[in-house]
Amino acid sequence: MEAFIKIILSCICVAFLAIRWTSNFDAVYLIFATESLRGAKVLVTGSSKGIGEQMAYHYARFGAKIVITARSKDTLQKVVEKCLSLGAQEAFYIAADMSNESDLDRVVDFALKKLGGLDYLVLNHIGSTRVAMWDGDVEHAKWLMKINFFSYIQMAWKALPSLEKNKGSLVIVSSLAGKMPSPLTAPYVSTKSALNGFFGSLRHELAMKKSNVSISVCTLGLIDTETAMSKVKGKVNMPAYPATEAALNIIITGATRQPELFYPWFTYIWTLTKDWIPSFTDYVVQRSYNYNP
Repeated sequence: MEAFIKIILSCICVAFLAIRWTSNFDAVYLIFATESLRGAKVLVTGSSKGIGEQMAYHYARFGAKIVITARSKDTLQKVVEKCLSLGAQEAFYIAADMSNESDLDRVVDFALKKLGGLDYLVLNHIGSTRVAMWDGDVEHAKWLMKINFFSYIQMAWKALPSLEKNKGSLVIVSSLAGKMPSPLTAPYVSTKSALNGFFGSLRHELAMKKSNVSISVCTLGLIDTETAMSKVKGKVNMPAYPATEAALNIIITGATRQPELFYPWFTYIWTLTKDWIPSFTDYVVQRSYNYNP
């Protein structure tokens, strides 16, 4: 009986939060002035495909000045050409390997030189990992942490002086996996958990120092990028949401200097249910994956 009451109360809370959350985001969207991004100086990582590519196109439509980076030079060149055709005031690319420490500084220096400073640093890149039971490969976990976490904090530190000067924004693309661990992705989960913890702490520190820089941490559910869909095919039972919509939500969150984004909105609810009704949440999570021992 007690468990039943908890579930009923939780459902009521979920309904209330759903209405409140969507209403709040609608309000933020209404006050978002696209003109605020015209001429904005933006560096987006992981932008040759997926969410990063879509963010580049949205920033272009808003008339921003953009630098994009990823490993594939040929693909980046095509994205830059499309950005210019969509209305970007300026668009540049630089091919780089996010596992190479010298490349990280080189990318930020390139953006600062080409754009004359930065208003937005959008960190979105990730390393490749399998969707499978962890097999004890510690070296892969170390490599993934280098790309998905250490590169973020190095680039953020490098860009902070310019962001501070321009009252800029640091936008971190994270995942629901960093808030609520899921199976078959242990190395990936660890990197996103590290991101959430580090940049959550850094946000406090910047606020205590009266810094001009805002930090937005974006928690995303499953997004329908080609890479994600190929990795989870036949392995998960959950809907995927459009990359272009996720990208726009990320941009609005950074432009309005919101501390957090949960997309789709109910990812926020899941972060609460793991504490409210942990056994039920574990049950749902584990049965969202196809696994036969």
